Amino acid sequence: MDINGSTKVYGIIGNPVAHSLSPAMHNAAFATLGENRVYVPLEVTRLDGVLAAVRNLGLSGLSVTIPYKEAVLAWLDEIDPVAARIGAVNTIQVRDVNGERELFGTNTDWLGANRALAEEISLAGSRAVILGAGGAARAIGFGLMEAGAAIEIHSRTEKRGRALADTLGCPWLPLEGTESRPAEILINATSVGMASKAEDSPVHRDVLSSFAVVMDIVYSPLQTRLLREAAAVGCRCVDGLQMLLYQGAAQCELWTGRTAPVEVMRAALLQANAASAAAQ
Repeated sequence: MDINGSTKVYGIIGNPVAHSLSPAMHNAAFATLGENRVYVPLEVTRLDGVLAAVRNLGLSGLSVTIPYKEAVLAWLDEIDPVAARIGAVNTIQVRDVNGERELFGTNTDWLGANRALAEEISLAGSRAVILGAGGAARAIGFGLMEAGAAIEIHSRTEKRGRALADTLGCPWLPLEGTESRPAEILINATSVGMASKAEDSPVHRDVLSSFAVVMDIVYSPLQTRLLREAAAVGCRCVDGLQMLLYQGAAQCELWTGRTAPVEVMRAALLQANAASAAAQ
């Protein structure tokens, strides 16, 4: 595409963001839709300066990633009620309100997780164990409960885990308790399995046969040890790119008002992820 004075600019803010696959996904979507838009990574050290620039430089929207999903709430003009309940924003729309550019925050992480899981199992009435107590676990837990699933939070750190469980109104157990709590769905919402922890798994493989579906939000590597072991005992597996894909599709639809080209976005993610893995 030709970038010109009419090009709408979007980006992802976080620190770090150089590794992000979102630019490949969103730029492929914009090109397919024939939209004069571009999406770039923006490594951020100060939120206040960046969000002022969004207004003054004419940016059209942002994705928000670690470590700013919670901190960004304080700088927004309006927050979607669902995002407010989750306590985190991963998507910003820039809206014209009476001639002023205002920032509207929402959250598509939970939509992405629900859509990815719903391809493998009916969520209403199901039981899910979520490993971890961070922002991802919070959004996923909220989404599953919205879909009618019963959830439990299992984590290594009791204080943080109990705090999240209290917020969601669900039970908390130590990570070791996963062995005695069979459910239909197991979700790894921790960083275990990523990068230097690539050969680690958050649970012992003997636990996995208790679950029908296993999801790992880690996507580098794409096939984590958890997913390999889950597949070996017959579980249906959902990799981390699926959640990334569907939350991104929801973002694209919010920004453009058009149906996202999901298969094009999926292909772009897979290609970008493979190139990233080869470069490592």
